[in-house]
Amino acid sequence: MARLSVNLNKVALLRNSRRTGVPDILRFARIAHDAGADGLTVHPRPDERHIRRDDVFGLAELMRAWRPAFELNIEGYPDSRFLDLVGQVMPEQCTLVPDAPDVLTSEEGWKLIPEQRSQVDPVIAALKAPQVFAPAIRMPYCTPAPRRLRTPPSSD
Repeated sequence: MARLSVNLNKVALLRNSRRTGVPDILRFARIAHDAGADGLTVHPRPDERHIRRDDVFGLAELMRAWRPAFELNIEGYPDSRFLDLVGQVMPEQCTLVPDAPDVLTSEEGWKLIPEQRSQVDPVIAALKAPQVFAPAIRMPYCTPAPRRLRTPPSSD
């Protein structure tokens, strides 16, 4: 897993607000790579206010010679549109976020209550299926399940 993955969303937001194509996402991706980053992170939203779907394909093409050592992480809400994109690009990492497509920004993480588990568990299983691919799957801000401490076996 990448130790430093540069998130390009705000670069894309600036580009999109200027409507001039500047700054260039691919140029910033090269800069991140050449500066020693371990990967790139993008979060393509349905409204494309940050990274656009086409950007993801452009980045995947640019990164082809660098991958898998230089990781692509695609973040998103696990709907069919997102899963289709992930299946086409096959990133080294896929980060599932709980913000629905109509939400402006992430406000909280997964609680993994039964309703969320019923949504997330089949997605994780599909992503891990051998006929698809098996990226590293992250779910940021999860409320972890309680850990049970193991006691070492007695030497008696």
